[in-house]
Amino acid sequence: MRGSASTWHGVRVTADDAPVVVCGPASWNHLIVLDRLPEPVPHMQFALDDIHTVGGTSAGKALHLTGAGRDVVLHTQLAEDDDGRAVRAALSRAGVDLRAHPSERTERHVNLMTRAGERVSLYVTTPSEPDEAALVAAERSLDAAAAAVLDLGAFGARLIARRHQAGWRAPVWVDLHDYDGRSPYHEPFLRAADVVFMNDDRAPETCGSRLDDAWALLAGCVARGPRLAVCTRGAAGAIALTAVGQRAETAAASADVVDTNGAGDAFLAGFLTGHLGGDALTACLASGARAAATAIGSRHLHPRLDSILG
Repeated sequence: MRGSASTWHGVRVTADDAPVVVCGPASWNHLIVLDRLPEPVPHMQFALDDIHTVGGTSAGKALHLTGAGRDVVLHTQLAEDDDGRAVRAALSRAGVDLRAHPSERTERHVNLMTRAGERVSLYVTTPSEPDEAALVAAERSLDAAAAAVLDLGAFGARLIARRHQAGWRAPVWVDLHDYDGRSPYHEPFLRAADVVFMNDDRAPETCGSRLDDAWALLAGCVARGPRLAVCTRGAAGAIALTAVGQRAETAAASADVVDTNGAGDAFLAGFLTGHLGGDALTACLASGARAAATAIGSRHLHPRLDSILG
């Protein structure tokens, strides 16, 4: 839809040939499935299943945007190590336009999972600080982007801090994940964003019901600058609030749950794809829900990796 655009009370993204630029983490993960999450006491448990796979919130978004047919560029940091080579190979074979920048180590997680979707993520290694060349390369991409997806982490934080100096103007989309409404770490991302996403895992209990707490969380977000805030609620679906008070919601899409990793990343990608196609707010929420269902139906972040990683 070259030259078309959608607008929700000031949130405007032109859906032309410009790519979506995603900046942030890609990792190599070891997922271990348990019958229950470990108690905080010395003990032994047997794993029900385990898998080594691509992880990272930015990798998940790039995979789902690519799968939806969007032109996507992923800027991330990877070391010249076995983990980095595994991530590069998998993402490249999945069709992601990957711009890998140097790091002393590749990000790696161990995720302890249950069949119900509970998770404890152990960050084994994290990337080093991005160098000037990586930041400049990302900024050049952002200067021609239809949308800038800046994920939590040092890379995204540095790009936000340099935004006005660098001069790029792409609308900023940020995934706050389990934001609690007051975390100082999230504040620069929140205030820089045009659109923010989060889940309701840590919504402050202020209103007497889980749904009311989620609406209050969104209201607190749009009061600080974003034109739109979206909260995913797992099996309860998702809700959205604009800066002028428009509300929208959707039910979760039906899915056979295989693995819940990356559902939130897929939701943002599906929502953004709908927005770039000119869809109304409720339709974008439904697109996000369908993308999340695709993610949780795979052992990997996206079904494209099923044939690549097994």
